[in-house]
Parts: sequence; structure tokens; C-alpha cells
Amino acid sequence: MSLKDAVNLVRDGSSITISGMSFHRNPMSFIYELIRSGKKDLYFIDREPGFGLEVLLKHGVVSRVRAAMATLEWFGIPPYFRKMIENKDVEFLEDTCGAFIAGIRAGAFGLSFMPVKGIIGSDLVKIHEKAGDWKLSRDPFSGEEIILVKAIVPDVAVIHVHRADEEGNSEILGPIYEDEYKAKAAKVTIITAEEIVNRNYFYGRRPTINGEYVAAVVHSPRGAEPTSMFGLYDVDWERVIEELQPI
Repeated sequence: MSLKDAVNLVRDGSSITISGMSFHRNPMSFIYELIRSGKKDLYFIDREPGFGLEVLLKHGVVSRVRAAMATLEWFGIPPYFRKMIENKDVEFLEDTCGAFIAGIRAGAFGLSFMPVKGIIGSDLVKIHEKAGDWKLSRDPFSGEEIILVKAIVPDVAVIHVHRADEEGNSEILGPIYEDEYKAKAAKVTIITAEEIVNRNYFYGRRPTINGEYVAAVVHSPRGAEPTSMFGLYDVDWERVIEELQPI
């Protein structure tokens, strides 16, 4: 389908997660169409977002963020992210990388929770217990205190890939990050692809993302620009710098 039709699968107030991290393989063509559509009040959930989240914040699309960290690499902390959270214009729930991965894996595997270690004693435990997505428990085998992370099930996942067929079977080259889990965990998964291939392409070849998890496929060449796409193009730093300027 078209980008415009795919964006119509996102409702105001939906929770959303996207592919890639920082300046790499963000689904930017979808993000720009999302901004043009006038969608609002989205809940953005990710482990280590960067440029895509910053653009959404700049244009007032997101009202809540859950992330372990947000980074623009050597540009530092994303300026809109920092300003909007400090001014309480956006609600922020700080996560950890390990807990996010546990939660998104639980969502992908159809489990209600997944245990994680290493964060007992952190103030984040109290914060997340209050939010209702972590629970302090005990390992039934060792008796050790452990955190149970509630499954993360975003309303929408938008994943930019190198190749996909019309059924949604998709191939990502280079780092996958948590994108396979995101695609499986989300209620609706939208694939934007550099190239649409014949379904025969995946005969004897395991897709990174299986089409059974995919609701929509969009042909979007250079759809990650100005972020990078492994093996195809690098970050367009001039466009990044231009985009980071105040409105």
C-alpha cells in the first residue's frame, strides 16, 4: 500500500515503536508522512532511539516516551527530547536496555512477562512498579529477588528493511537491533522496504521478519534518509543538521 494508507493504520494516542537506533535505519519516510497526516498524542516506546524520535518531538506528534536512552551520538542528547522532558511537555518513563529487551521479547513470544536481573536497588524499580510494568518477585529456584518485566506490546511497529515481498516477508542486512522482536510483539506491523522482491526470493532463505506478523508493506526506496541504511547509503549529515534546527 502507499505510505499515506499505511499511516492511516496509526490512531491518535497509539503506542508506536520504530526500527533502527540513533542515526541508523529509522523509517524516516513513514515518520515524515506521519507528521504530514496530523497524527498526535503518540506514545513512543524504544530502547535507544535518536533522530526519528527527535523529529517526531519537534513536530509535536509524541506526548509520552519510554526509552532506556536517547542519543544523537556525537551531537549529544537530542535537544528537543531534553527540552520537552525538562519542561514537562512530554511524559518520560526511563527504562533500562536489559528491561526493555526482556519486555519486547516477552511480547514477541506471547508471554505476559519476562524476568531480568541486575537492577534491584535502582529507583527505577519503584517508578516502574508504580507505572505497573515491573514487579519485584523472587526466583522460585534460588529465592533471589528478581524483576518481572511486563510484556511490551506496542500498538504499531514500523520497520524499515532492505527487501520485502508483497506478503511482508522481509530481509534486514547488517545490525538487526530488536527489530525482529518489535515486529512480532506489535499488534500492527508496517514494513517499509528499499526493494520489493518476488516471493520466490525467500524460497530456501529465512526472512528476518516473517510475513505472518506483517499488516502492511510499503515500497519506499531510500526510506531511511537522512539516517543510514547498511550497505546502501550513509547518514546525510547536512540534512540532519538542517532538521535539528529550531522550527
